[in-house]
Amino acid sequence: MWKDLLAALALVLVIEGIMPFLNPHGMRQAFQRIAEMPDRVLRMIGLVSMVSGALLLYFIRHN
Repeated sequence: MWKDLLAALALVLVIEGIMPFLNPHGMRQAFQRIAEMPDRVLRMIGLVSMVSGALLLYFIRHN
């Protein structure tokens, strides 16, 4: 189980690093736009992301 968790964390770090590596200017602009969003919108984006990830993980693990 710990190996799976560490592998997932490693993949998150790799995926998170792709955009700043390939397009640092675009990433900076995206962060500026995100900083201007209301808290409610950011919470909804976070909720949708968590639920989508959980569902995807469930379907991957149970098929």
